Amino acid sequence: MDMRKSIIIAKGDSVAVALVPLKKGETAEGVTLVDNIEKGHKFALKDISADEPVIKYGEVIGSATRDISAGSHVHTHNICTCLSGKLEYSYNKTAPAELAKPAPRTVNVYERKNGEVGIRNELWVIPAVGCVNSQARAIAAEFNKRHPGAEGIDGCFAFAHPYGCSQTGEDHNRTKSLLQAMCRHPNCGGVLVLFLGCENNRLDTFMATLGEYDKSRTAFLTAQSVKDEIAAGVKILESLYERAKDDKRVPRDISCLKIGLKCGGSDGLSGITANPLVGRFSDYIVSAGGTTVLTEVPEMFGAEQLLMDRAKDGQTFGKIVQLVNDFKDYYERNGQPVYENPSPGNKAGGISTLEDKSLGCTQKSGTSEVCDVLFDGDTLGTKGLNLLNGPGNDMVAVTNLGCAGCHMVLFTTGRGTPLGGFVPTIKLSTNTELYKKKPNWIDFNAGTIAEDESFESRLAALTELVISVANGSRTVNERYDSRDIALFKTGVTL
Repeated sequence: MDMRKSIIIAKGDSVAVALVPLKKGETAEGVTLVDNIEKGHKFALKDISADEPVIKYGEVIGSATRDISAGSHVHTHNICTCLSGKLEYSYNKTAPAELAKPAPRTVNVYERKNGEVGIRNELWVIPAVGCVNSQARAIAAEFNKRHPGAEGIDGCFAFAHPYGCSQTGEDHNRTKSLLQAMCRHPNCGGVLVLFLGCENNRLDTFMATLGEYDKSRTAFLTAQSVKDEIAAGVKILESLYERAKDDKRVPRDISCLKIGLKCGGSDGLSGITANPLVGRFSDYIVSAGGTTVLTEVPEMFGAEQLLMDRAKDGQTFGKIVQLVNDFKDYYERNGQPVYENPSPGNKAGGISTLEDKSLGCTQKSGTSEVCDVLFDGDTLGTKGLNLLNGPGNDMVAVTNLGCAGCHMVLFTTGRGTPLGGFVPTIKLSTNTELYKKKPNWIDFNAGTIAEDESFESRLAALTELVISVANGSRTVNERYDSRDIALFKTGVTL
């Protein structure tokens, strides 16, 4: 069977997308191309007049800035966004798709004292302030030197960041709440929080708002209070290790999983292969009684009404409106255009406008109703599909998802990225070329969907991969020790 050369995504679209490079003079989707069309880029299916809406995914992705003839390349040179400013929204509830309950599946996880489960049993060193980043790394490194391949745990890691002092208001509270959420994360079998002693985010204020935590698995050390913080920190880690090393995995239903949904370095195939595949997986987990979380609020702009119409009730609709408008206010407070997107890499991959990007990005949410919305400091408490506040920045978004309580993150990419968060980060390529080129970055190839492999086949394979990772198989980011955090900052630095 010949591989498809192009695709019309939805009925009524005025553009199609090239699945392979196409040459001027070729015929595709019944039109003769008047330009060369790169893979992932769009071409016009009919003549489009200046100022006429351009339709993709069955939705408006922009308007023509000049007359576009059938077969022409449609991109940033001849279309522009239709978005501007804040919008008025209405709740037009759509009935969620009927999803069949899948056959029972189990995963082998660690049960924590508070009833939560984790998919890893790691020791973490978390600096409360950036001033002790090097000491946190040194403590973890010395522990690993003394206990190479320590049995019973999945590793010992330090997570550096530049904040914890010289911050005020929202920034200070956000830094503190994110680090506190990491302390309570069930993937962690034991955590040492390392303070300097004179920072804003000092021990007494941190403890005052930490909430419930496992005192037998959480330790604190102030570097200024001891002679040798490295030796003291290693001694604490060794004590935590003695408590964590005997933890055993137990079988639990797959509905216990909480999975973050993220994309980065998107291309023109993101909304055709990897993102809708992840959407199907989200629907699968939700129908099994589990939890998924979509973030990157700026990459909902242009598709937000579709998410709002999927809200389970009016209260949830109102929270989505607040989520979107608060982020637009943030842009405007800083004198930045609300719709300054997509990135240069996105454009090179075939994405032309923010609507184009957002309609592709939100494919990751599948078709389930939106059950809840999380803002700064919130952690997951509602099963089903959730939305989470935060920017599109890759590392910040992955960190936010982990701090909200996600066990792992599904990260789709068309351009490629090596990043990983403090929770396992499964990278899915939107195209086969990237998967073959970067085996040290990518875990899963969704590009074969553009080569006529069925969504059903790839969904089955993705499900097996997620279960394998939940059971302890390491992701590429874990194997290459690509583990970082980034804390969102909105205000001044003192």
